[in-house]
Amino acid sequence: MIADNLIIKGNNLLALHSLKEEFAGKVKLIYIDPPYNTGSDGFNYNDNFNHSSWMTFMKNRLEFARNLLTDDGVIFVSLDDNEAHYCKVLMDEVFKRENFIADICHKSRGSISNDKIISPNHNHILLFAKNERLVFSNKEKFGVKKSLDGFRLKDERGDFKLVPVDGPGGASKGNPFYIFEGIEGYWRFSKDKMQKMYEDGLVVKTATGLQQKYYKEKAANSKQTVTTWWDENFLTSTATSELKKLMGDAVFKNPKNTNLIKRITELWTEKDDIILDYHAGSGTTAHAVLELNKEDDGNRKFILCEQMDYIETVTTARVKKVMNEHNEFIYIELKKYNQNFIEQIESAKDTITVLKIWEEMKAKSFLNYNVDIQKQEEHIEEFKALSLAEQKQHMVELLDKNQLYVNLSSLNDKDFAVSADDKKVTMDFYKMK
Repeated sequence: MIADNLIIKGNNLLALHSLKEEFAGKVKLIYIDPPYNTGSDGFNYNDNFNHSSWMTFMKNRLEFARNLLTDDGVIFVSLDDNEAHYCKVLMDEVFKRENFIADICHKSRGSISNDKIISPNHNHILLFAKNERLVFSNKEKFGVKKSLDGFRLKDERGDFKLVPVDGPGGASKGNPFYIFEGIEGYWRFSKDKMQKMYEDGLVVKTATGLQQKYYKEKAANSKQTVTTWWDENFLTSTATSELKKLMGDAVFKNPKNTNLIKRITELWTEKDDIILDYHAGSGTTAHAVLELNKEDDGNRKFILCEQMDYIETVTTARVKKVMNEHNEFIYIELKKYNQNFIEQIESAKDTITVLKIWEEMKAKSFLNYNVDIQKQEEHIEEFKALSLAEQKQHMVELLDKNQLYVNLSSLNDKDFAVSADDKKVTMDFYKMK
């Protein structure tokens, strides 16, 4: 299944575990745009441990995601000021501090918020490597396409332009100092190499001094180093408008900009690499991968994980719209078990419904090992006196979270009623005989 694009619906921590068998050590780049923990992004807790819960949530997933990366793989994590700095310390622990590469700031907002002391207009993208030294050893491959403008001169070798041959930084950068063709200065190359280049016609004298020929073909096959400040066409408002135009309606709030993810993907992936996004949202990562493949005739593959139901109406629908006849993806869902009860509890409108769910839970769910059903029944009147939110929280706490989805070991258990088709897909995914 490694030859296919994948979209997985289900809890992303369990989805990451399900990917281990096939994809451990094979993912070149991970990009995630996790909940920012601002209180308005769906990551809300009914207790006083919001921040610590978020940190645990992130750590559990980052630890497992690291195992999926190639030895020279990297991860980009988008966040705002609310949690970015805490996440940096967390990632120092998970990925090791020496593997930190950069904190990239990208301009995400063009307007000014007058209700703030200082109006924020950027987000952070934390960049870590699995092995920074390995990435550094190939740093000439880390960057974006160079501009091919300005190559107006031509010789038998091809189109070129003239660029400096002097050594920037002089002695402080270790550039050699000598006289060449009557010109004294610090140079980029040793005197022997400069002489050889001059004899080969690669270094030429001009009215202003010495310059070297830089060929268009070489530029096309190399990359440009980027800085940590990105302000070119990466606004969230632009992304929102583009997605609305593509889908015909405002189907998702604050999607990431496709150009932003294209740049991230271009920085370090090659044409056959695998890109993972386990907070897939509206599917911007898949969109960016597909667009980049069209531009450079690549065959990059994406893996998306998303738990919310909009994965069907937004994420996969978007991917279908930007795919061409040469692309395809496999859509799979983690088979729910206790997760079904959690979703029923969350959508309950009154106590009567919650109690009906409890009756079904007693008969069919996996409860925590220390739950005494008889004691629960004895205190049912006290339970009814709780608020609806408290009733829901209590019911969710009774469920065994290790049984949210059907385990692979239960594939043939009749109680879970796994269909023959689902069994085949599962066996194919895990390469089971």
